[in-house]
Amino acid sequence: QRPRREVANYFAGLRFVEKNAQRSAVTHAEVLKLHRIIAGSVMDQGTAGRYRTIRVRVGSYVAPPPEKVQRMMSDLLAWWNIKAARISPVLSSAIIHHRFEVIHPFADGNGRAGRMLALWELYRRRFDTHHIFSIDEFYWQDRPGYYAALEKVRKENDNLTSWLEYSAEGLRLTLERVWTRIQKLSAHAGKTKLVLRPKQEQLLHLLREEKALTPREIWDGIGVSKQGALDLLRPLVKAGLVRRIGTRKTGRYVLT
Repeated sequence: QRPRREVANYFAGLRFVEKNAQRSAVTHAEVLKLHRIIAGSVMDQGTAGRYRTIRVRVGSYVAPPPEKVQRMMSDLLAWWNIKAARISPVLSSAIIHHRFEVIHPFADGNGRAGRMLALWELYRRRFDTHHIFSIDEFYWQDRPGYYAALEKVRKENDNLTSWLEYSAEGLRLTLERVWTRIQKLSAHAGKTKLVLRPKQEQLLHLLREEKALTPREIWDGIGVSKQGALDLLRPLVKAGLVRRIGTRKTGRYVLT
C-alpha cells in the first residue's frame, strides 16, 4: 500500500505545484501544505505538514536544531521571493533545493519536498511553460550521485559550484529524455493526438521505476479495476509508448 500511496502523493504534489506555478510569492503555508500532500500517510516519524520538533541526522549530517528551523525557512523564502529572480532559474532552483536540504525542516520527506520546491521554482520562472518534465526522475535514478553531490558541498565548506554543475547536468539529461520521448510519441502517434490522463502519468511513472509490471501490479499500483487498467494501457500501447512482453499468462508491460 505504501508504494501506491507515495506515487499518488507525488502526482498530487505535482498538481499542486502546477496550480500554484504563477504565485508571486511562496509562504510557509504553501510549503507546509505541499509537504502535507506529498508526505501524508508515508512518514516514518513526525507529522506531515508541520516543521519538525526533533533533531534529525542523515548519514553523517546533523541538521540544525528544530528551534532554528522557522527562522531559517523564513530566510530561504525571503531569498526565494525577492532575490532568486536575479539569476537563472537553473541556478536558483538548485540553490533553493540545496538550502532546503541543509535546513531539513521536516522530520521525514525532506528529499521529496526539496525536489518538488526546485521544480516549483522552474515552473514559477516559466522555464517549463507546458509542465512536461520533472527532474525528480533523474535524482531518483542517480540516488548515490545525488547524495554524494549534497555531501560534497558540506566537505567543501558550502561551496555550491559542484552542486550547481550536478543539478544543471541533471536538468540537461532530463530535457534530452523528454525530447526523445516526444519524438518517439510523434513518430508512433502520427496524426493521432494523445493527451495523457493523470492515471496514465502515474502508470508511466511506475513503469520507469519498476521497469516491468504485470497487469495485476498495474491495477493494484494505481488503484483502478482490471478493465480500468486496460483502458489506460490501450492508447499507450497504440501510441508506441508501452509494449507487452512475455506470454499470455506471464505477460508484463514495459516502456518502449
